[in-house]
Amino acid sequence: MTKPLITGKTKILGVIGHPVEHSLSPLMHNAALAQMVEDIAQLGLDYVYLPFPIEPQNLAVAIAGFAAVGVVGFNVTIPHKQAIIPLLSEISPLAQSVGAVNTVTRQNNQWVGTNTDVEGFIVPLQTTYHQDWSQKIAVILGNGGAARAVVAGCHQLGFAEIHIVGRNHEKLTAFRNSWSNSPLNENLQVHEWLELPKLIPQADLLVNTTPIGMYPKINDSPLSAEEMSSLSPNAIAYDLIYIPQPTQFLQQAQKQGAITIDGLEMLVQQGVAALKIWLQREAIPVDVMRQALRKHLGLDM
Repeated sequence: MTKPLITGKTKILGVIGHPVEHSLSPLMHNAALAQMVEDIAQLGLDYVYLPFPIEPQNLAVAIAGFAAVGVVGFNVTIPHKQAIIPLLSEISPLAQSVGAVNTVTRQNNQWVGTNTDVEGFIVPLQTTYHQDWSQKIAVILGNGGAARAVVAGCHQLGFAEIHIVGRNHEKLTAFRNSWSNSPLNENLQVHEWLELPKLIPQADLLVNTTPIGMYPKINDSPLSAEEMSSLSPNAIAYDLIYIPQPTQFLQQAQKQGAITIDGLEMLVQQGVAALKIWLQREAIPVDVMRQALRKHLGLDM
């Protein structure tokens, strides 16, 4: 693969977060941009994607600086997904609904924000499992920011019922109330953890949005083996965590005969959606992005 030559004409993309050293976005985005380098002459695809560690108190000045130096667009990760919103001139209806922005682009000298996490979540379901979701039930573990994107994705797919399960009553109530003026309000229900035994047998889609099972605590799962034992073998278990592969949660689901999806494809697909916005181009080398991540993570040995 040709390594792009960075010149004074090279446009800047990036990701902001704190910390951001662990982000895999530069790896997959630069792999895609390198693959497209042959098209630069006719399409002007001369970009580089950089990580920017920005502390919360420096967010406003950093975004102003991005405008000053001509940054074309950037991704947003923890802890800035909500804090960035007041600094933007416009956010998409989807980002408004989710309450978080993960992709920002420069349009007409203004910052415009959207959320590609939702598309990242639903693409693996749409492309792999051609189903009528309108009669299906989704059970989502966790009620943090990641759960918001999953709720919006399940709503887009048309799930009949969306159930959120959490451990903190106050946070659950706040989560439920935050959708009160949204169309999602009609089929969204929240539950405390003790209600899981009645929910899991109903789940056509079971999603883990919690950090439980993430490295280094790779032997942990949000569910006990007993709780998972009632999952239907026809269900899909989806873990937003992508290391390790498979997580303990997905190993438990596999033992039930369920279909499993890990978070790596969501990471790839939200990145593909962002590149389409920035480059105004539909043809993104998704396979190259996926392979770059798998090689880096030691999954293709």
